[in-house]
Amino acid sequence: MAEIGKDIAKAATLLRQGKLVAIPTETVYGLAGNALNVEAVTRIFAAKNRPYFDPLIVHVPYPSSAGEYAERIPGKALELMEQFWPGPLTVLLSKKNIVPDLVTAGLDRVGLRCPDHPMTLALLQSLPFPLAAPSANPFGYVSPTSPHHVNDQLGNEIEYILDGGECNVGIESTIVGFEGNASIIYRLGGLRVEDIESVIGRVQVNTTSVSNPQVPGQLQSHYAPRKILKVGNIEKLIEEHKHIKIGVLSFQKKYASDSIEMQIVLSSSGDPNEAAQKLFSALRELDKSAAEIILTEEVPNTGLGRAINDRLRRASA
Repeated sequence: MAEIGKDIAKAATLLRQGKLVAIPTETVYGLAGNALNVEAVTRIFAAKNRPYFDPLIVHVPYPSSAGEYAERIPGKALELMEQFWPGPLTVLLSKKNIVPDLVTAGLDRVGLRCPDHPMTLALLQSLPFPLAAPSANPFGYVSPTSPHHVNDQLGNEIEYILDGGECNVGIESTIVGFEGNASIIYRLGGLRVEDIESVIGRVQVNTTSVSNPQVPGQLQSHYAPRKILKVGNIEKLIEEHKHIKIGVLSFQKKYASDSIEMQIVLSSSGDPNEAAQKLFSALRELDKSAAEIILTEEVPNTGLGRAINDRLRRASA
């Protein structure tokens, strides 16, 4: 298993050697390697068993770092970076040749992000290169929000996990790009659509599932537990599956049934931010339980609720 610790200098040394390190961010833990080193990037894909057609996000230490890796930065992108970096926002921009094609799956745009976690920012600021860092989990499975989640699944693939505690957002970054005059959200995430629109005006939300993704998180099946997950009216689903052991993941309400093996309420107060923070951890707990199936429901489709519902739909695909 990997060593878990808080030694930023050790993490930096390993990364300079082309090795992989799990890093904390405000969204989820990332599996990081030198984004400009093709061998290190190849190790990321191999460790996750991730298909090479699914691009990676590149993490940078400062908003001003974007110009080192992006060819052209539209004015609206600059406004968003100024307002929300560091933070749970990835901006899709035309890449410079310094970024390997492997990182972008051969596409001409690269997703850049400045993460809002003091340890990872300090790490990035100590390195002469940015970090490619998809979520630190086997491809397609539930994203990790604690160092122990990483160790449970990728501990044999990496040497070191930088321990930054629990992630305080809990779902991946929102991804925004620009096509002509249009501003487009390609992945719903930890930054609300409403917050983005308050800075740059109206945006299109294009989160359609595709087999050749332009950005991470566009595949139809993603973020999935190993057990069957069904989304719908929980009371009806419990009745349909009362003959087997049930795991329940609800937004606010607690349900009563002799068939329920484990039940987790995401937010008894109805707070979508709390629900987002708990989502992946709750799915992991239910996946490890004796339940034979996981039943859940959509949350109110506003704010971070839109991103939660996106994750649940893909996890159940």
